[in-house]
Amino acid sequence: MYTILCNMKGSRQLSVEETHLNTIERYALFSDLLDSNGIVEESVLEKLRLNVRSLLASGEPDPQLLDFCERILFHSDMKAFGLHQLIMLYIEWEKEKLDALKATLKTDTEV
Repeated sequence: MYTILCNMKGSRQLSVEETHLNTIERYALFSDLLDSNGIVEESVLEKLRLNVRSLLASGEPDPQLLDFCERILFHSDMKAFGLHQLIMLYIEWEKEKLDALKATLKTDTEV
C-alpha cells in the first residue's frame, strides 16, 4: 500500500493500493491526460473524472474501476495536487516493475 498527499500541507492523505495502480494501467487512465506544459490543474482532474465516467457508462462497470473511483478519484480530498502525486507514484511504480522485469530477464539469459 502506498500513501499520497492530497495537499501541500500534508494534512490530507489517501491510501493507494496496488489494485488501483493496476486499474490505472489497465484502462490507460493517464494516457494523453496532460497538456504539453505537463502541469496538473483542477481542469486535468476534471478531464480524468469525465473520462472515467464515460468508461463507467459504456457497459458493465468493472468492480476495480468502481473501487478506484470511490476510494481515490472521486474522494472529497482529491485535488490537483493529489492527482500530481498519484501520477508521480504511478510513474515510480511502473519503473519498479520494469526494473524487476529487467532483473528477471538477466537471470533467465544467464542460465
